[in-house]
Amino acid sequence: MLFLRSTGPEDPTNALWAINTLTGTERVIVDPRKFVDDQDSELPAAELARRERARESAGGITTYSLNSQGSLVTFTLGAEIVVADVDNGSLTSMTSTGAGFDPRLSADGRYVSFVVEDSLHVALTDGSEPARVLLQGDGKTVTWGSAEFVAAEEMRRSRGHWWDPNNDRLVVARVDVADVNLWHISAPDDPAKPPQTVRYPAAGTSNADVELWLVNVHDATQIQVTWDRSTHPYLVDVRWEDGSSLTVTVQSRDQRSMWVLEVEESSGDTNPVLALDDPDWVEIVPGTPRKWNGGWLTIEDNGHTRSLLHDGTPLSGPDQWVRSLVDVDDARLLYTASIDPTIIDLWSYSDNQNECLTNGNGVVQAVASKSVTIIEQSSLESSPRVTVEAHGKTWGIDAWQATPMVTPAVELLQTESSGIHTAVLFPTDDCDEPLPVLLDPYGGPHAQRVLRTHNAYLVSQWFADQGFCVVIADGPGTPGRGDGWERSVRGDLAHPVLEAQIEALQSVAARHPDRVDLTKVGIRGWSFGGYLAALAVIRRPDIFHAAIAGAPVTDWELYDTHYTERYLGHPTEEPDNYRRTSLLADAGELQRPLLLIHGLADDNVVAAHTLQLSAALLAAGRPHEVLPLSGVTHMTSQEQVAENLLLLQIDFLRRNLQ
Repeated sequence: MLFLRSTGPEDPTNALWAINTLTGTERVIVDPRKFVDDQDSELPAAELARRERARESAGGITTYSLNSQGSLVTFTLGAEIVVADVDNGSLTSMTSTGAGFDPRLSADGRYVSFVVEDSLHVALTDGSEPARVLLQGDGKTVTWGSAEFVAAEEMRRSRGHWWDPNNDRLVVARVDVADVNLWHISAPDDPAKPPQTVRYPAAGTSNADVELWLVNVHDATQIQVTWDRSTHPYLVDVRWEDGSSLTVTVQSRDQRSMWVLEVEESSGDTNPVLALDDPDWVEIVPGTPRKWNGGWLTIEDNGHTRSLLHDGTPLSGPDQWVRSLVDVDDARLLYTASIDPTIIDLWSYSDNQNECLTNGNGVVQAVASKSVTIIEQSSLESSPRVTVEAHGKTWGIDAWQATPMVTPAVELLQTESSGIHTAVLFPTDDCDEPLPVLLDPYGGPHAQRVLRTHNAYLVSQWFADQGFCVVIADGPGTPGRGDGWERSVRGDLAHPVLEAQIEALQSVAARHPDRVDLTKVGIRGWSFGGYLAALAVIRRPDIFHAAIAGAPVTDWELYDTHYTERYLGHPTEEPDNYRRTSLLADAGELQRPLLLIHGLADDNVVAAHTLQLSAALLAAGRPHEVLPLSGVTHMTSQEQVAENLLLLQIDFLRRNLQ
């Protein structure tokens, strides 16, 4: 089994490792520092963008692809594509490529495909022939073989080319962004540097035009895969079911319909084999849809929960909220699910029985095959640990992680009215005085903060140790709960989310009346959490007394199509949803201190969000503070920037919550 790990707690550079699943012996396959002095100095822009979409902050080797036998592995090393022999670690470089990314091995290991700028290349893995261009982009708006922005950012699809099981064809995405908005990301700290141009599909505007083609590796003959792209323009997934049948999953623009189409490979024609519909949206769930035992496995909202279904019949328990399908074989299914939303367990289904394979005390991620299961599990008491189960044996993999400077002491509770899951943290040292309160939410769809996992609370505990009661609440829209909890934000990402934070705050105050001071309440957040922080201090100054909004969405018409339209609809069809959720119209209502923080290189939530809100606040004569971060994207992965941001936030809160 292969995995990525650095050499120790202070090393951010990943090497490629293997563990022998029979003996538990670990060994290094490739240490990138032995081959490249600075692995990240010349990364192509597309690879940097891929890491940004994946929220990948490590250096060195960050992702890889294997052949079917596991004897060869490919990855990027600096700006080069390399293929390594798993047994001896020898490397073959595709030296003619220059700046490739996203390499993929054919099943037999003979070929490697990868993208250079806008074109798809193919090379022999033994290096006996130079790499050749299989499909050429136009140098302007057409690319071959890579995922478009919304697929990578919102749809969990990070790739754009797939090998067939017979090793002689590729299925390749052709993406044309000619009709997508051309935006400019400038570098104000370097006036000589030209702005970066990006194609950004803002809500209500044109998406990339995505086609799918079958391409012969030997003679480059092409067959287009056809479906009604006018009704179902989003390409969700490509898969060879049972190793032979090619299927394509597509979704409508309003996301209320998803089709699985079987492809006739000789002609490119498609036939629908599964249709999923939902009045709000059809959720894209990892691992599904998937063919199994003559039918289809799906994970869908079902009654009061979200179930694993086989042709519509529930296989998971009635009290389980299923999160992903991990692995499938003829006799057994592995999936992750929650009964308590703060806990994620690994479950199996076989012989009409469900069995929990983990201890119900934390958060689990897993990958598996027929012979090997790898489980990463964490709890409130411990950092993540990885175990490998194979051949009747279990092996642990040491993470070699740093020891945190704080130890979270987390109290979990639910509010009485809405049952909002809430985490509360007090300073490590006892304090006799009532403490100011700091709400620290994300609070929006598709993400949870309140989970039984140690590392989720490290920063929050650090803030608590500075003299705060820190409160984290997962309100409507967050995953893990049934009864329409996620879908209750459809049409309004503002009011129900904000009211949930207030309910959680009041519940904590009722539980600890002598330990919190409700005359001193701050709120901080990033991305959706930043939006929520600014929303709170603008709309409810009676509750919130200071806010820190990092990379906030301030006008939802400036955010991307797939995420925004899922919750608010198309802006021309449901304009009221956008008006009620925008911060710009309410800027004149600000009465409390507000600190806006934004990375000027952010291509996800662009800096225009903060700058437009700041302009509206200035026009209304409302004092506020703005902290621009030069060269910083939506992630603040630079250690010095991240550390100093925490110190600056503490200073702001102390100044304004005296």
